[in-house]
Amino acid sequence: MMNMEVVWKKGMAFETHTPSGHTVILDAADDVGGLDTGPRPTEMLLHATASCTGIDIVSILHKMRQPIEAFEMKIDGVRATDHPKRFTAIHILYILKGELSEERVRRAIELSVERYCSVSHSLNATLTYSYQLNDGDVTPFDFHE
Repeated sequence: MMNMEVVWKKGMAFETHTPSGHTVILDAADDVGGLDTGPRPTEMLLHATASCTGIDIVSILHKMRQPIEAFEMKIDGVRATDHPKRFTAIHILYILKGELSEERVRRAIELSVERYCSVSHSLNATLTYSYQLNDGDVTPFDFHE
């Protein structure tokens, strides 16, 4: 079980105290009554999705002795137009650099997506993935190749 404390500050701002001892302010935009003092909850959801799978991939590649020189992700989220305006589709592009085996990069992505990333498994959205290795072409990731 995970417990968190979320405290309303003012306007639409909430301060979150995480079990790991961090504090995060979440807020809404000015035009909906917020003060814009922090990211939106939906932004943090995309951030959490990418970060969760990214942490997995770094850990797995490290265990495979694959030297990562650089790693970034680009994440796109499509939201429904009607309330609750949930994410209906999310795409993550993994961009990696280093002396990496493409086969091992693909395996690390597969393990993260299919087994380890608890955030992505908690979502009710269609998730798709692609990767780019050492400035090469962007390759769509198909788990059933």
